[in-house]
Amino acid sequence: MGTQRTLVIACGALAREINQLKKTNGWEHLELTCIDAALHFYPEKIPAQLRARIRENRDKYDDIYIAYAECGTRGEIDKIIAEEGIERLPGAHCYQFFAGEASFAQMCDDEPGTFYLTDFLVRHFDRLVMRSLGLDRHPELRDMYFGNYKRLIYLAQTTDEALVQGAKEAAKTLGLAYEHVHTGYGELESSLRRKFDGLKDGEKDSHLLA
Repeated sequence: MGTQRTLVIACGALAREINQLKKTNGWEHLELTCIDAALHFYPEKIPAQLRARIRENRDKYDDIYIAYAECGTRGEIDKIIAEEGIERLPGAHCYQFFAGEASFAQMCDDEPGTFYLTDFLVRHFDRLVMRSLGLDRHPELRDMYFGNYKRLIYLAQTTDEALVQGAKEAAKTLGLAYEHVHTGYGELESSLRRKFDGLKDGEKDSHLLA
C-alpha cells in the first residue's frame, strides 16, 4: 500500500512557511496549491475559489486539508469544509495562529488600534498595502485608513534582519509606533504536525526560526 497523497489548499500568504515545514518534516506526501493572498481584500471571493479547488482535486488525492483560518468570510469557509467533509487550520486569521490565541487576544486588549504584519506582509507591503490602498499615489489617505491606529506589531516568523528593517520602515510610513514579537510558526506548525505526524499538543513543537 503506497503513501497517501495529501493536497494542502492554502492562502498564498502561507506558501513559504508551509513549504519550509514540508521540507523540515519530510512530508513528501504533501502537495501544496495556493490561492492569491490579495483576496484578503475581498474575503467574499475566497469561498468560491476554495470550493472550486476542492472539487477539481477531490479525485486526485487521498486527503485534502485547508490552510486557511476563518479569514473574514463570516463562516463561509467553515460551511464549505463541513459540506465537503475536510479540515482547516484553527483560528480566525493568520495573526491569531502565528501569535497563539491567548497572546493575540492580549495584544488586542492592550491596544485595539493595532496594525499587524507577518513576514509575508512585510515582503509585500508595497504591493498589498501601499499600492492596493492607493497610498503610493495619495499619501493624504493615510489618516483615513490608519487614523485610528496607534501601533504596528510585526509578528515575525523568522529572524531576518532585512524584514525587521522593512517592518520598521512600514511603521514609520504609516506613522505608527513599532513593536516586534517573534512568534516563529506558532500554531501553524503545531496544527500541521498534529495533522501530518499525529503529534499531540505540546510534543516536539520546534517553532522554527529560519
